[in-house]
Amino acid sequence: MHLDDAAPGTCLSGPSVMLPPAIEALIRQISEISIQELAYPMANEKFDADIIVIGAGPGGYVGAIRAAQLGARVICVEKEYLGGTCLNWGCIPSKAMIASVERLNHVKHADQLGVKVEGKVEMDFAKMMARKEKIVTTQRGGIGMLFKKNGVTHVEGFAKFVDAHTIEVEKDGKKTKYTAKHFLLAMGSSVIRLNIPGLDGGRDEGVWTSDDAVTAPFVPESMLILGGGAVGVEFAYVFNGLGAKTTLVEMMPNVIPMMDTDLGVELGKLLGRQGIKVMGGATLEKVAKTKKGWKCTVKRGVETEEIEVQVILLGVGRKANTDGMNLDKIGVRLHKRGVELLDDTLKTHVPNIYAIGDVTGRIQLAHVASAEAICAVTNMIQGTDKKFDYKAVPNCVYTVPEVASVGLTQSEAETQGYEVSVGKFGFRPLGKAMAIAEQDGFVKVVVDKKYGEILGVHMLGAHVTDMIAAGVAAIKLEATLDYMVDTIHAHPTMAEAMLEAYEDAAGHAIHKV
Repeated sequence: MHLDDAAPGTCLSGPSVMLPPAIEALIRQISEISIQELAYPMANEKFDADIIVIGAGPGGYVGAIRAAQLGARVICVEKEYLGGTCLNWGCIPSKAMIASVERLNHVKHADQLGVKVEGKVEMDFAKMMARKEKIVTTQRGGIGMLFKKNGVTHVEGFAKFVDAHTIEVEKDGKKTKYTAKHFLLAMGSSVIRLNIPGLDGGRDEGVWTSDDAVTAPFVPESMLILGGGAVGVEFAYVFNGLGAKTTLVEMMPNVIPMMDTDLGVELGKLLGRQGIKVMGGATLEKVAKTKKGWKCTVKRGVETEEIEVQVILLGVGRKANTDGMNLDKIGVRLHKRGVELLDDTLKTHVPNIYAIGDVTGRIQLAHVASAEAICAVTNMIQGTDKKFDYKAVPNCVYTVPEVASVGLTQSEAETQGYEVSVGKFGFRPLGKAMAIAEQDGFVKVVVDKKYGEILGVHMLGAHVTDMIAAGVAAIKLEATLDYMVDTIHAHPTMAEAMLEAYEDAAGHAIHKV
């Protein structure tokens, strides 16, 4: 029986008593509020959607689908291809290229495992690139299918704001307005050109960005890659493996400077062993056009060196895609790296507009954008203010060997005041590493001495981008060293190096020489 159906003075449990009129009125008010909350739709019917997501990269499309799963009416606006930079010009095509080069090298060195290969072994570059493109288009189509399955409306075109609840989308000169209660900004980022004296021209003149590299029309005879971060080292591996004489220039002392120093030092050595000229602590001072390409003046300390190459690949610098969207006019604040967030709830300074991924200028990783999107749309729909947790973010580099890291580096932990124990174990003595001929690299763990909490896990070697998930779980769950040394790791596996590193931090690694 509903409260409204009860006769005046009726108590729904216990003996019947007469209630004063004021109490009866209060009961009715409480009852009505309860009914409204249960039936309250997310958005007023005057809106075209509950949530409009701008951008269909790994942040935008994941956010759109999760919002639909939670019952929201969702529109996702994308100006170009579903999947954004990661799928079309970044993560996926580059990994397909890396896989082809890795397979080529496996065949070239198959004799080490007793496999006899006769005849000339070489890359069919056109077939390699066709395979890469098929993977991209297949994945792109998969996102479209998921949109249909979950009822997400896909709108093509460029979006700009009219007001905090209205956007205008332009496609082929046609403009259409859409309204929503909430918006998720997920426009991503784009490569930028550096201001280097003499550097003028684009792809046709032999000046490539990472976008050009994944759609390369040919393998250059020689290449200088500017930037030794993830983009630079991955393309150095690819084009060196395809036969280009490759020079890698990094301003910091070591490559992958955003990761633990030990990883950068070791990767630099291994890339050098593969034939890549790695120049740390160097800058590209100026360039000059030649008949065959470019003459590059590289400064390293007080010395300069001239290097002639066919192609210069710019592997540094990205900017948030915010131009022309009228964000500042509706109150969304911008900083030099992108959209400014109010806090870790991922809300901007306009309460109904959230932002995630590269466009915020925080962490430019696809998996971070996806996780942020889920947090943001959940906050929108459920009316919560959950803050995103950045403590356990994995970072992966897909050179061969791979690099993976999560948590604090040794330097970061010490700077933050921790007294640390460090455990380290190389893959070389492991039975599995020997069996698959993948002995390069190591696992390093950083542990808080006081409480034993795992602060960081850092790896370089075969399959470490898959293994890092175990490190992420340890840090997310605030695991301590005594738990990790008691955790059984299967034998024979590459992951045994993780157990040995934990045991080394505890002072009793079994197999450390």
